[in-house]
Amino acid sequence: MNALLDVRGLEVRYGGIVALRGIDFRVDEGEIVALLGANGAGKTTTLRAISGLLPIRAGDLTFAGTNFRKHGADAIARLGIAHVPEGRRVFTRMTVRENLELGGYAVAARRELDVRIDEVLSIFPRLHERIAQRAGTLSGGEQQMLAIGRALVAQPRLLVLDEPSLGLAPLIVAQIFEVLRDIHRRGTTIVLVEQNAHAALALADRGYVLRNGEIARNDTAANLARDPAVVAAYLGGE
Repeated sequence: MNALLDVRGLEVRYGGIVALRGIDFRVDEGEIVALLGANGAGKTTTLRAISGLLPIRAGDLTFAGTNFRKHGADAIARLGIAHVPEGRRVFTRMTVRENLELGGYAVAARRELDVRIDEVLSIFPRLHERIAQRAGTLSGGEQQMLAIGRALVAQPRLLVLDEPSLGLAPLIVAQIFEVLRDIHRRGTTIVLVEQNAHAALALADRGYVLRNGEIARNDTAANLARDPAVVAAYLGGE
């Protein structure tokens, strides 16, 4: 099977510090792939490099057969990769609809943009109820829904999410992960960085464990969830 996303020998540096070295991983069309690891392991750096938000020192990045190592963030988004960053980063002074419209900045026809927004609102009924509110007045969970919805307006082939459960109550986390299952069922491939390893491995098909900027382990999500070392390090020893 050809990879939708293929990362080979990825290296990223912050000044003289090597943040990622020799990172290899792939994501096939229709998969959910989880990136696990402790804080500082390189998970967010990996996502930011894929999305064109960090310069790459070495390596190759291929998406649907196109090498995009030298592409900027805008060109990468147009290829079909949408990034939902850690901390949500919605535009707090703008309304829910205005935030969603920004997700469709590359959509030329207004009618098409409206159709896409309506589809996102069907996934997130809560956003439909809040459509005219400023994003800054939303709860943390609603802001996370908005951040995901804004990315979906672009109709990406690959959705990249960084810590979608961060700072949210358990009930809201369960709702967010159920939405991710729905998005996946609709045909979107997902790469997920998530500190809640239980939830991530329950959702994912496969996973990679990062340690000190390198891939330490990769396997099916089911095997990782049973691996004693992974259980001890990331699943609370349960």
